[in-house]
Amino acid sequence: MKTSLTLLCVLLSIMLNAQDNKEEWYEFWVGKWEVSWDEGDGKKGSGTNHVVRILDGKVIQENFSVTSGANKGYLGTSLSVYNPTHQQWHQGYADNQGSYFNFVGDKMEDKYVFKTIPVVKEGKEIIQRMVFYDITHDSLTWDWESTQDGGKTWRLNWRVNYRRMAG
Repeated sequence: MKTSLTLLCVLLSIMLNAQDNKEEWYEFWVGKWEVSWDEGDGKKGSGTNHVVRILDGKVIQENFSVTSGANKGYLGTSLSVYNPTHQQWHQGYADNQGSYFNFVGDKMEDKYVFKTIPVVKEGKEIIQRMVFYDITHDSLTWDWESTQDGGKTWRLNWRVNYRRMAG
């Protein structure tokens, strides 16, 4: 009996320690990145994304810049923060074209997601999301997707490939 109880305690401890620490979900994103994407017709776009921790390490700040391609000159920035009271990530994103998005963070298996609060446009409920996946220390893939059916199906709008910059 004592052996069974000890084994149960060890297994519970392993399970609790193996759970994700939500506060660290987006730590993989911090760094200086070269980004690129396919614009169609054999054309490529590229830029940089410098992602840093600020405000005593509690906030992740993104600084996105398109340096070549159809959207050259596009700039975007975001602030992402973990709210321990609600145990949830939040992100506000704005760009130099006047867009603003309000996201809530989530995780689906090995993918990290920031999803917008539903917006009704022309009678249709639209949800957009950023999906981070295929994450390694030196690379990741980021998809911008949208749905108009409550999330049953998602349409890929933009895929960006990240490569960590040296140094």
